[in-house]
Amino acid sequence: MNVKVNDNVLVLTGKYKGQKGKVLKADPKANTVIVEGVNIVHKHEKARKANETSRIVKEEAPINVSNVMVVCDKCGKAVRVNHQEVEENGKKKHIRICNKCGASLDKAFAKKLKGAKAEETVEEAPKKRTRKRSQKAEETQE
Repeated sequence: MNVKVNDNVLVLTGKYKGQKGKVLKADPKANTVIVEGVNIVHKHEKARKANETSRIVKEEAPINVSNVMVVCDKCGKAVRVNHQEVEENGKKKHIRICNKCGASLDKAFAKKLKGAKAEETVEEAPKKRTRKRSQKAEETQE
C-alpha cells in the first residue's frame, strides 16, 4: 500500500471527489484508509447509563485506497508513488518518491536528507574525544 498515516491525499471518485485530506488511519489488510473530513457517516449511539443521552454521531468511514492518490508536499500535485532503495548505516531501506518532481514522500526520511545536506556544507574537523580521567591527568602533569 502506497498510502501511510499523515499523508495528504486527493479523493479521486465518489461523493467526495476532488477533496483533499489527511490520512488518519490506514488498514493494509482491508486495503482501506480513513481520510479526515471525507466519507462522513451518521452513527446512532444508544444511552448506556442513566445519566447519558442517546445521540447521533458524525464520523469518517473507511474508503478504498484505490480511490485516493498521495499529494506531493513539494510540487502540490496528486502523484503516483515510486519506490527507491537507499542504503543508510549499512542497512537497505525503501523510501517513497514523487513520480513528477522526485522529492521524498516519507517525511522522516526527508528531514534526515536535509540534515545530511547541511552537514556536508559545513566541513569542520571532528573534535577529538578524550576521557575525563585523561584530561585531568594531562592538567596535573602540566
